[in-house]
Amino acid sequence: MKIQAAVTRTAGQPFAIEPVEIDDPQPAELLVRLVATGLCHTDLAVRDQNLPSPLPIVLGHEGAGIVERVGSAVTDFAVGNRVVLSFAACRNCARCDAGEPGYCAAFFPLNFGGCREDGSSCLHGTDGKVASHFFGQSSFASHALVAAKNAVKVPDDAPLELLGPLGCGIMTGAGAVFHSLAMQEGETLLVTGGGPVGLSAVMAGVVRSGRTIIVSDPLPARRAIALDLGATHAIDPADGNFEAQFRAILPDGADCVLDTSGVPAVIGQCIAALGVRGRMGMVGVPKQLDATFTAAILPMLSLGARICGITEGDADPRTFLPELIALHAAGRFPFDRMITTYPLDQINQAVEDQLQGRCTKAVLTM
Repeated sequence: MKIQAAVTRTAGQPFAIEPVEIDDPQPAELLVRLVATGLCHTDLAVRDQNLPSPLPIVLGHEGAGIVERVGSAVTDFAVGNRVVLSFAACRNCARCDAGEPGYCAAFFPLNFGGCREDGSSCLHGTDGKVASHFFGQSSFASHALVAAKNAVKVPDDAPLELLGPLGCGIMTGAGAVFHSLAMQEGETLLVTGGGPVGLSAVMAGVVRSGRTIIVSDPLPARRAIALDLGATHAIDPADGNFEAQFRAILPDGADCVLDTSGVPAVIGQCIAALGVRGRMGMVGVPKQLDATFTAAILPMLSLGARICGITEGDADPRTFLPELIALHAAGRFPFDRMITTYPLDQINQAVEDQLQGRCTKAVLTM
């Protein structure tokens, strides 16, 4: 079957809209006609080869759409079902069995290997094979072949044009607050970086009835939307000493801190912002894969503080995505307010607008 896709052929170069052939579904797969997919920083990191995946490849990993065909072994999906796609996991290892598929033993080959579990690609260009199954989906396309175990059925009235980003970025930010940091009512939260992941953390902090929610971001538009979504304070890190600005709001430090930047210097500021028994999480991907940070040992001991890395919000999409959709339907998680939509063939404009801060979360529509 011939489909349209945004193909990455050369590191750092714009996406190219091309016709490609997609295989028929294998027994455990679904063919999904995509309605929309989010544009995520991880897609760009792989496009630029800061994170490794084989080229050429169809990226995209925040897809939502409608099932058009089901494999012969699939019993829990039917043609016409509306689905949100998330990352790939084997669903058989110890971490998957524990409800932590983000730490699946096969996470990296399944999500970055550019192929199915059996090593095959389902996409073929005019000049040969195109790597597929990026994060189990390769959703910068009109259609995607996905393992049924990595799709999440959603209600028939769910707004598919908005739901794609729930499968990764929004789930990561919200899950970090709900699960990893386990923020409680009346606690305080600092979020460094006001992009989609950071803003999702802000909305989660509001759901948890945080007493003080602070966002730090150099872009005025992002600080403004953070306040609109429920942050109590917004800091410009370029406006003088960060610690002085932060301590003027929370002299005793924060209960919860989330870094979405992946910048070692910013992570150092986050550590310094921790209060007694404070918890800090890191979700930002650094520009250099060997990036490191340092932390003074004695303050960590005296505060009883904790630092953790977080993948996919420590969430299981099967159970967490329906929770987020229900919160949105109830008006308590208004992530749609940070979305700007673009047709798939305007993907390069969407990339530029998101990088320049002209939009907060770009979503591509098919």
